[in-house]
Amino acid sequence: MKNTKVMTEGAIFAAIFALIAFTTVILPILGSILIWILPLPFIIYTLRNGWKPGLLLFFVASFVSFIIGGPLLIFSAIFFGSGGLVVGELFRRKKSAFTVLLGGSLAYIVNLLFYFILSILIFDIHPVRATQELMIESINAAEAMLLALGQDPSAQLAHLVDFTNQLIVLAPSIIISTGAFYALFIQLISYAVLKRIGMKVPKFKPFREWSFPKSFLWYYLVASILMIIGLQEGTALHIVMWNLFPLLEIVMTIQGLAVVFYYCYAKRLNKSIPIIIIIITIIAPFLLYIYRILGIIDLGFELRKRMKNSK
Repeated sequence: MKNTKVMTEGAIFAAIFALIAFTTVILPILGSILIWILPLPFIIYTLRNGWKPGLLLFFVASFVSFIIGGPLLIFSAIFFGSGGLVVGELFRRKKSAFTVLLGGSLAYIVNLLFYFILSILIFDIHPVRATQELMIESINAAEAMLLALGQDPSAQLAHLVDFTNQLIVLAPSIIISTGAFYALFIQLISYAVLKRIGMKVPKFKPFREWSFPKSFLWYYLVASILMIIGLQEGTALHIVMWNLFPLLEIVMTIQGLAVVFYYCYAKRLNKSIPIIIIIITIIAPFLLYIYRILGIIDLGFELRKRMKNSK
């Protein structure tokens, strides 16, 4: 009886996934929203029934997706299904929120690497080079527009040109950050959904309490020195640093933002203040440098601990 219920539930979740995935293809605008909930059927089903039934759901959903939408949907089933399966099983084992995030990130990163290699070997399309070509076309169009307006495009487009030229080198860090951010958003969305249906899972600590190991500070300082000194282009160390340094900058920024959130909490400021700070940061990205400095100070001198003691 129990097995029949599990199989019936699995068939329902497979149909739900296939329907949502098909909708993302035929309605791209709506699909840009629905894409964030595609792993949820796998997360919920695996959390309820374990990884073995979850794996069966993965194969069934892949088959149904292929029947409905061909290769395009089966790729979606593999990508979102494997990530949802990993996250659901880690939830079921009551792992910490950061462990779940790490597992989900690795699943999505592996999938992105798989599709990257598949695109080159099977379809003879290099995703990064194709993106570079599109960006170059956009830069040329912007350059022509600026020239028509009597402005010098070289200074305004210099940073964009440099980024486009370095895109092939930055491919690993882009894949890693994309996988990690997608895993984070999926996890946050799943918290809200699982709470609504009465399922309890480990949650993240409040953002103000987030902190990375002190070793990240030394990695950042060494990487900064190497970037200032300059590295020979094309060498292995050059490629590693160009990919590692942006990720470490993100780490320092998150650490610094956590300090700002802790300060607002300690001073009992209105809860809307941190949100306003985030909005201002989006408008004025130069504030990121301040957050990085705060992150460095916090990791090196335990700034939040000193705030707590002084309070």
